[in-house]
Amino acid sequence: MRRRAADYRRRRRFSVWIWVLLGLLCIAGIILLFILQNQEYKDRVEQPLLDKKTETLQFPRTKQNLTDESANPNSYARQLLEQMTLAKAYIVIAKEHNNHHLAWELTSNIRTCQFLLSKAAMKNNPMTQEEAQPLIKTLSTLIFKAQEAHYDIATTIMTMKSHIQALEERANAATVQSTLFGQLASEALPKNLHCLNVKLLADWLTNNTLHDVTNEIKNSPRLLDNSLYHFCMFSDNLMAVSAVVNSTISNTDNPKQIVFHVVTNEANYGAMQAWFVTNDFKGCTIEVKKIEDLTWLTASYSPVVKKLTQQDFRAYYFEGPLNDEPKFGNPKYVSLLNHLRFYIPEIYPHLEKVIFLDDDVIVQKDLTPLFSLDLHGNVNGAVETCLEAFHRFYKYLNFSNPVLSSKFDPQACGWAFGLNVFDLVAWRNANVTGVYHFWEEQNSDGLLWKLGTLPPGLLAFYGRTEPLDRRWHVLGLGYDMNIDNRLIESAGVIHFNGNLKPWLKFGIGRYKVLWEQYVNRSHPYLLDCVAV
Repeated sequence: MRRRAADYRRRRRFSVWIWVLLGLLCIAGIILLFILQNQEYKDRVEQPLLDKKTETLQFPRTKQNLTDESANPNSYARQLLEQMTLAKAYIVIAKEHNNHHLAWELTSNIRTCQFLLSKAAMKNNPMTQEEAQPLIKTLSTLIFKAQEAHYDIATTIMTMKSHIQALEERANAATVQSTLFGQLASEALPKNLHCLNVKLLADWLTNNTLHDVTNEIKNSPRLLDNSLYHFCMFSDNLMAVSAVVNSTISNTDNPKQIVFHVVTNEANYGAMQAWFVTNDFKGCTIEVKKIEDLTWLTASYSPVVKKLTQQDFRAYYFEGPLNDEPKFGNPKYVSLLNHLRFYIPEIYPHLEKVIFLDDDVIVQKDLTPLFSLDLHGNVNGAVETCLEAFHRFYKYLNFSNPVLSSKFDPQACGWAFGLNVFDLVAWRNANVTGVYHFWEEQNSDGLLWKLGTLPPGLLAFYGRTEPLDRRWHVLGLGYDMNIDNRLIESAGVIHFNGNLKPWLKFGIGRYKVLWEQYVNRSHPYLLDCVAV
């Protein structure tokens, strides 16, 4: 009995301790719950406005361009793009180490990543964490596996450096090839314009009336009248010349006071005569000559004629070091038409002032005020192009030659051909053509400059050029796609210098309309030739 009582007391004492422990746990839980509730209440009291704003101001997810998102360092798209770049590097290294399984895994995940990015781009919405997180983890694991395979950062850098060099060589080769193809395309006459020339030449050969009208124009006293406004052009491109003439007379109040003097070659002479005789140009007089009629322009008189007829020069041009530079492959550099601008006083001995225009310009304002412009005794009025460093003399001429460095300032400001006001009286007095001949003779070995008419022009008219307001002549529409529209609208003349001519299919679209509005597309021959 006593033992059972003792056992009973021990069991009772043990159960009391259990209940005490449970009581303490309950009290602790109640205290903890009270503390948490109190803290939650404090948070609500301290930030009532923030919670309210969070609940009421629900901003919709804004659409975001993938390019903009990839520029954000915190976006998932940016993380994926960075991991893709690193993964592509490890693919190259893995293949070089014959670890094709790792390369396959990386390639597979890169494809998945590209699909996800293209999907996000199509939706035009930011990438979500649910979409990107699994792929980011997978790529991270594979990149870590690649690093564990001893593709350390030094190996990666050296491998990437060699591949970057190879890519740079390929990119340079592609750039040269692209330039060459662009140059070839720019030199070719579109088939529809060639078709037009053929039709007009047929008219010239069969219609004697055209010859009679042409003879009347040749004998017109207007060609020698210095009270009129005389313009000159030298070109073999019929439609380009026609657009220049149309734009000039369309933007003047007195088109009947304008005389155009055009010189072309024999191959295009008949077509140009037929075009300008049979079309209406609002009373403007248009004289067309062919370069073959300038019998005084011989090799004994002109160093440039002598050079262009030499077999050694043509071999140097077509097969020599210049052949490595596509821009010098343009036939205009060996065309005498391109050099006639230095013989204007001889071609038109009775004229006192002319405006020279290139065939790749469009006139947007009345140019007749330029004839009354005071050139302050200078020969050439032109727009300077030295706002950029690459338009200064040293960029066109070889100043390591003491003949140049002793006479000219290498930092002198360049100017542009394309719109030039020439005072022919001052020209003759200064014998600018003789100066041009001197420098052509000095450059007989091609060491002062390579090719072109601007370098000798800068030398011949050095100290004889009057700067014009730059709004008269805006350049770059044949290569620069980002010219300010306000600058174009305010320009007197816009110049499509460069390979992307407006009459070519690959001309810059936003500028082509400026040229096309002056093309007579209703002419039956043009309509017939559209489908050619």
